[in-house]
Amino acid sequence: MAAQTREKAKREERMEEILFTSSADGPIVAYDASSGTTLAHFTGSRCPRKGLSLVSQIQTLTPTENNLSLIAVSHISSSDSASPSIHLYNWWSSTPFHLLFIPEPVAPLLCTPDGSFLFSGGVSGHIHIHAISTLSLIRSFPAHHKPVSCLAFNGDGSLLVSGDDDGAIATFPILRLLDASSAQCDFSLHCFAAHSAAVTSIASVDISTVISCSLDYSCKLWSLTQGTLLHTVRFPCMVWAVAVDQVRAAFYAAGSNGRIYVGPLKSSTHGFELSTCGPEHGHGRVAVTAVTMANEGRDLISAFEDGSIRVWEIDTGRAIRFIGPLEMAGSISDLVVVSSKRIRVKDGCGFVSDSYSRGGQSNRRFCDEEIISRGVGVREMMEMEEMLSVVVTDRKRAIDTLETSLGMYQRLLKLILKEAKGRDSGSTDEPWPCRHGKEEEDGNSL
Repeated sequence: MAAQTREKAKREERMEEILFTSSADGPIVAYDASSGTTLAHFTGSRCPRKGLSLVSQIQTLTPTENNLSLIAVSHISSSDSASPSIHLYNWWSSTPFHLLFIPEPVAPLLCTPDGSFLFSGGVSGHIHIHAISTLSLIRSFPAHHKPVSCLAFNGDGSLLVSGDDDGAIATFPILRLLDASSAQCDFSLHCFAAHSAAVTSIASVDISTVISCSLDYSCKLWSLTQGTLLHTVRFPCMVWAVAVDQVRAAFYAAGSNGRIYVGPLKSSTHGFELSTCGPEHGHGRVAVTAVTMANEGRDLISAFEDGSIRVWEIDTGRAIRFIGPLEMAGSISDLVVVSSKRIRVKDGCGFVSDSYSRGGQSNRRFCDEEIISRGVGVREMMEMEEMLSVVVTDRKRAIDTLETSLGMYQRLLKLILKEAKGRDSGSTDEPWPCRHGKEEEDGNSL
């Protein structure tokens, strides 16, 4: 009984978060991170690795609010003649509402912490910057000699860090990139050969340190102030993604052999010893494609090549939730976790659940301010949504009845007007029968 009480308390403590997944073969899917419930699908995009981001298009927000209103997705078209684009989705439609056209195909996306500017990495090695408020491209600049493979910010968001398919890493001051008056082409603070194969992911450790991983079987810690290598950690396999645990001063690496490796951010007397998260056998031979922290650092979410997702409780090292794979989804190319309180659309409504199921074309929405003020959870929101749908149906039925009544009154009014017009036009010819009868009575009386 006590164990059940503790489990219930843990569930109640969980952050209300939404998990977004992308795929090159299937839709963007939104889940309730605490239950695994599917909330929405966003279709029409073929998303490459690191090609998913959340952005803001709200002008009145203060920088501390950091509310998000749109989903941005890199789209790799199957047609060579199609123009390269980034798809933008709002919360109540499952299809893109706007396309950001770009000079070349791009893969990784990264949005500034306030959600105002979107960075994208191109196949030519250029990085492109869009202002979300105007949906316009404000700068494109050469960053690498090979395709850009990943983008990240340092701890305070003042530096952009990028990696490419050739193993190089470069850093750029954000203020210099966003300075419209700057006409220079070389914005880099540092650029160095970091790995012997493609850089697959970069994560911030603090303001001056990042960790990178690569297909060269290694993770490396870097000093951004000096552009120098701090430590190298070797793996028995390629590493597809890395996530940083600030609470435990550790990092989690996604192995191509199906295992998630745990390592310290600082060397101990035993060096950088690695352990595995979860069972020793991992997830068979299916590669781990993405990892991300959730629930204020209590959980780790991992995605696999077969489209499945696992949620791990870090303190116990056990998988507490399994999600998917969905029938329509392929290998997961990216994971993004965001607090539901940060999600807001322009008219003050926030996304909660979905009416997509089996062919629907719209996602439902809720008043975000009311939900946040009451502290309502996602499951409660869904119950409220069901009640709302009943109200909407009743209102629609009442409107249909009113429209039918108005139609009847309109037809009746037309008949009355037609009859009155007929009377006026016939007054100079043959009298109306009732009038004729009256005249006869008057004549007889004379």
